[in-house]
Amino acid sequence: MYRCSILPQKILYDSLSLGESNKKKRNKEDAKQLLGYFPILFAKNEKEKTSPEFKKLVRETFHKSLKFLLDSLFENENGIDYKINNRIIWFFPKISTIIGDWPEACTYSLTYKSASSNFPCHFCLVQKNDLIDTMQDQIILRNHENMMEHFNNNTGHSKAINEWADLFVILFRKKSDSKMKFPKFHSWIFHIVDTIREYGAINGYTTETYESLHKSYVKTPYRLSNKKGIEEQIMKTIRRKAIIKRRVTEELHKTPTALIYTSKLFEFKLLEASIFFEQQKKNLDLTENMIKGFAKFLECLDLFFDMLDIISAENCRIKIFGSVTLKNINILRATNKFQNRPWFSNIAIAMDDAELFEYQSDNGTCYAQTLLITEVILPNKSPFHLALVQWYDFKSKKTPFVYSCPLLKLVEIYNFIEIEAIEEIVHIVPRFDTKDEYFVNKFIF
Repeated sequence: MYRCSILPQKILYDSLSLGESNKKKRNKEDAKQLLGYFPILFAKNEKEKTSPEFKKLVRETFHKSLKFLLDSLFENENGIDYKINNRIIWFFPKISTIIGDWPEACTYSLTYKSASSNFPCHFCLVQKNDLIDTMQDQIILRNHENMMEHFNNNTGHSKAINEWADLFVILFRKKSDSKMKFPKFHSWIFHIVDTIREYGAINGYTTETYESLHKSYVKTPYRLSNKKGIEEQIMKTIRRKAIIKRRVTEELHKTPTALIYTSKLFEFKLLEASIFFEQQKKNLDLTENMIKGFAKFLECLDLFFDMLDIISAENCRIKIFGSVTLKNINILRATNKFQNRPWFSNIAIAMDDAELFEYQSDNGTCYAQTLLITEVILPNKSPFHLALVQWYDFKSKKTPFVYSCPLLKLVEIYNFIEIEAIEEIVHIVPRFDTKDEYFVNKFIF
């Protein structure tokens, strides 16, 4: 019989995150979801630990636990319907990347966890003595064919190194007891470039996101326990915490959060708007975007009032602000000077289900640039919190995405939209050496 445990100092756990999260949110608990704990087998002695039967049982336990954990994601062949932000989204689950520190990576790739093993790298078949003394074109990756050939032929490697690594080794080799023969250093030299090309910037799949779970879901509950029946106490603590958090979230949603305006730029009566805009033409501090917003203001506001069947706008007052804090804590800006530079935020808006087939969109999302942030105050009505925007459209219907990013152009379409309808602030950058072409940067964190 083998002993099974999930003690905090000997724990394996698995977690899941959906999509990308920005750097501020990455280490928050709600940025990922704990799926469960993996059992770890302990042998009675060293002889039992090194026996083939025990090693086989450890592997089977790990893979069967992983299968049990993930089976629910793939049991429905017709996909899954998820309700997200009051929208039903149909999708098929797919595991794109498995992220782990070195021990976890070795566990998944079935290599020895010790850095002193003969072949410590889980990417390739480099020997431990050649971790830094090998050439890029002599790297043999760990795929099925190469592994079979290696075991059949016991092939080796020649020695060489690139200039950067060579200089680094010269500087620090004398200070290193292992002569700089580290598996991670080898991985950085020979595998990081291909990894970045395939998966994007390395801070996008850093393990700090998931390692932070160890504090919340293992160490803290362990300290709160009386060290008896640890597994059951840990699970009860986590369950209570989840219930409390869900109830608090529900209570918060019942009380709407007010938008926080800052930097009031202008205030005027709607009846005097034409005179005000004419005067502002002489204002040398205005940028092109704000001038464009003033030019389209009355036309777009008329369309907005018509849509709501507002007939009279008597005694209507307009306030224009430089920024507003949204309910998701992001700051929307439309100002000529923020830290001495103009800043007009680009935004993503989730289209209504009825409009999805009328426009070309990025999975139901359209993009726009903010020109003005306004509060429209009518007598005996709640204020309207509006943003005047200029819309982006796809540059080409045939190739709407380039480098996995939407390729856009600004179009001469302007509208007032409710600020509450803004889904998020997005990073849109101009394409180099071209005019009126923009990329939505989906790789920013």
